[in-house]
Amino acid sequence: MPSRSNGLAAEMEAVRTLALVGASASGKTSLAEALLHEAGAIGARGSVERGTTVSDHDPIEKRMQHSLNATLMHMAHGGTRIHLIDTPGGADFLGQSLPALEAVETAAIVINAAAGIEPMALRMMDYAASRHLARLVVVNRIDDPAADLAGLLAQIQDTFGRECLPLNLPASGGTRVIDCFFNREGESDIGAVDAAHRALVEQVVEVDAAFVERYLNDGDVDAAELHAPLEQALREGHLIPVCFVSARSGAGAAEMLDIIVKLLPDPSEANPPDFLLGEGEDARPMHAKPDPSMHVLAHVFKVTSDPYVGKLGIMRVHQGTVASDSQLYIGDGRKPFKVGHLFMLQGKDHVEVPRAVPGDIVAVAKVEELQFDDVLHDAAEDSHVHLAPLAFPVPVHGLAVEPKRHGDEQRAWEILGKLAAEDPCLRIEHVAATNETVLYGLGELHLRTVLERLREVYRFEVQTRPPRIAYRETVTAPAEGHHRHKKQTGGAGQFGEVFLRVEPLSRGDGFQFADEVRGGAIPGQFIPAVEKGVREVLSCGAIAGYPVVDVRVVVYDGKHHSVDSKDIAFATAGRKAFMAAIREARPVVLEPIVQIEIVAPEHAVGDLTSDLSSRRGLVTGTSALGAGAAAVRGQVPMAELASYQSRLNAMTSGQGRYTIALSHYEAVPPNVQQVLMGQYRGREDDQ
Repeated sequence: MPSRSNGLAAEMEAVRTLALVGASASGKTSLAEALLHEAGAIGARGSVERGTTVSDHDPIEKRMQHSLNATLMHMAHGGTRIHLIDTPGGADFLGQSLPALEAVETAAIVINAAAGIEPMALRMMDYAASRHLARLVVVNRIDDPAADLAGLLAQIQDTFGRECLPLNLPASGGTRVIDCFFNREGESDIGAVDAAHRALVEQVVEVDAAFVERYLNDGDVDAAELHAPLEQALREGHLIPVCFVSARSGAGAAEMLDIIVKLLPDPSEANPPDFLLGEGEDARPMHAKPDPSMHVLAHVFKVTSDPYVGKLGIMRVHQGTVASDSQLYIGDGRKPFKVGHLFMLQGKDHVEVPRAVPGDIVAVAKVEELQFDDVLHDAAEDSHVHLAPLAFPVPVHGLAVEPKRHGDEQRAWEILGKLAAEDPCLRIEHVAATNETVLYGLGELHLRTVLERLREVYRFEVQTRPPRIAYRETVTAPAEGHHRHKKQTGGAGQFGEVFLRVEPLSRGDGFQFADEVRGGAIPGQFIPAVEKGVREVLSCGAIAGYPVVDVRVVVYDGKHHSVDSKDIAFATAGRKAFMAAIREARPVVLEPIVQIEIVAPEHAVGDLTSDLSSRRGLVTGTSALGAGAAAVRGQVPMAELASYQSRLNAMTSGQGRYTIALSHYEAVPPNVQQVLMGQYRGREDDQ
């Protein structure tokens, strides 16, 4: 009788994980339906248009008819359990699609055969490569009359590399597909199967010298013997398979399931994820071992909160076995929680399971301490293990929000905090200088869906308005400042005198404070008060009312009074001395500059570049994307993008879209600075 550990190892080897990624309207959700139906997991295929798919179960998704969340599904085929994640294709929802890559061995980049390679496909291919995932290109809608499949395959190879080779080929006008890995006979819509078979086998055997020799001597190698070199080629990116499918008709769905089961890696065959042990500069790489008998390591890559269901933490098990009675620690927490119920998700439905082995994607409910990116473990030595962070785009598209009903500010903050905890590309910030609560996301659509969820799920109404631009102030030259604060009111007075100097720091270095007072000119107990006064200016600004950054303040002299010196006196003196120094240090206002990428019809490129230039922008490049589309990349001040989508719609007849990411800060032009300074009324402080 096999041991329990051997049984669990076999169970792990019969697990496959796959994320469907790519552009909106490439057919990912419909493809998931076709695979679920072909595997027998659902009785009938749902429709995006009718709002009946397993994946798009959220009411807002049904109304908008496209995915907004990463949705988990599972199915069984050929004795193998397949975990499938359907991800949104919009650039505004990268906070949902990117974490899915942390949970899978294979990223399936889905391409619409009629639309060709779109920017999101390029982006997700790069992200998957950076995480060392196996990659599979899925060409969907092969039965579309507008599709040029031979041309698209050539475009895929030109764009992603000659290592992109088909595992099957479309035939009979896209109504079926022919295998060209195990089979070498037949004709396809785009060429002879034998030629594709030879190219594929040659690419695979190149990673193994013994097979190269056999291939040269015998002229061929039985594909059934090539499992090990195939997995090596997938791990190393030496092979990026291409498969063809029509989610609408189901052509190629059964063959794609066979590819997932027979050819894609199980957890023991893929590259291990990049875990780190330790914190900061002391962190060192480590790899989880896909061994169900070892201690547990699992990564929480998604959390959801619902006012009725509560919090759900969704995790990928990388090492060990999680059971329904397991005791797990969260990161460096000292108090474990008990896994009461363990679920696999099928869209909105929860299917309870007794255990999860490496490769499994499962959920636990009502563990309020769980946060996105947590590592769960059951061994003390793993308390400082975490996954290497993903490079998420920075959310810079903001809306100032406030509750419609006075007195609901705390509840608004709590609900928005829950939404931000679910989405690593959603950020909430209270801006002290303007007393605004600002919600930052990746674009207009991103924030609009967040506000709809706030209204429909949490029944909470807010008012919105454009936020003030996140300008900053800094200095460009050293300077000195001095202030004596003296106040006599008849009783005990106030006295404090401060001499300090300011020095510019490199962009991004923040703030430094140094005490170089000698001889007790300012007693040590008053230095924190001086720093407090300085920090008040940091948050409120000195010339235009914006936070001061990238400056070093050195307090070097002063005077005190044995009776009248108090904290408030030195705080006031420090604040006013700092403001005086800033005004002598050639201060400038900095503005956020964003990287912008615009995708639009090729005929609009001239208008787009001219418009960017008129907005003080810099065009850094343009490229053709195929299918009559082009991308324009550049840099532009954030302040110049107010209502940009409306202008973009006018220039492109509604076909243009753009994404932005914070690039850097730089000084505004002198005329803009004069306007900003003129608008600043300052604040009077007679203390």
